[in-house]
Amino acid sequence: MREISPSSSHDCEEFLRLASPMATQIAQQIREQKRLGARPLPSAAFIDQSNILQAAQRAKLLDHVAVLVDENLFGRSEMCEQFAALLAKSLHLLGHPAQVASGECSYFRDGVVAFTWQHYWVRIGAEVIDANTDCLAENPAVPTGICPRPYWGPIRNTPQDRRLRGQVMSNMPYDADVETVWWPELKVWLGSGEFRA
Repeated sequence: MREISPSSSHDCEEFLRLASPMATQIAQQIREQKRLGARPLPSAAFIDQSNILQAAQRAKLLDHVAVLVDENLFGRSEMCEQFAALLAKSLHLLGHPAQVASGECSYFRDGVVAFTWQHYWVRIGAEVIDANTDCLAENPAVPTGICPRPYWGPIRNTPQDRRLRGQVMSNMPYDADVETVWWPELKVWLGSGEFRA
């Protein structure tokens, strides 16, 4: 598996030499999980209330996209834009008019906003998919205790532990990994028996 540096000017090892001990520890834990095939997947904690596709296909699609974008040195918690882009492209290919939305997402702890950041999710009709959330706990910028379950279902039923405020994007910024690495692989997989079974 590739390993992508968070920095355009340093490869992964150079970046880690400059990183804090906490960041280095997180990266090493993620590397060990990858080596053991034990990385977290959205389907393990998935709140599924959707009528789009079959239930097994929804879970498989979220997990496959998660594995693809998990090539970042620090996992996929910062990869919500790429996660949403690949998910929307997949749903379009399958005949569902999904769109990426972007804006502010606030996460709550004990009924109070504990963390807010720029986030990306998917809108499809009356449904929302906010599913790259199960790995937030490994991001050092996210306060302890924030680990919202992935959600796919009606907007009106969005879990109360988060608030999504944003709008559908008319154009996604070009991402070379999405367009030339992950999407070609994902398209092949979507036509395979593994996804359709």
